[in-house]
Amino acid sequence: MAIPDHARANFNTLLRAAGDGNLALMECMDAVTGERRYVLCAVGRDGSDYVFTPFGHLADGDPYDAYLPPDPDDPNGFMPKPEGGPAP
Repeated sequence: MAIPDHARANFNTLLRAAGDGNLALMECMDAVTGERRYVLCAVGRDGSDYVFTPFGHLADGDPYDAYLPPDPDDPNGFMPKPEGGPAP
């Protein structure tokens, strides 16, 4: 499964921000659910102002329960979630 160009560009921006010391973790409120989120942001400047560009939030709880990895035997599929247990 190919990673889209926009996702790859965002990832490279995060890598550059981290390498330059311009990465922040900011507490925010989810605009839809109202829940607290801890958001990874690249930090830039606009004149004397700081600009925080959000890229995504950290997973709540156990991230192994939140995501399913790609299936190595199916380039378009994902590993199934085991019944009664955490994701692989």
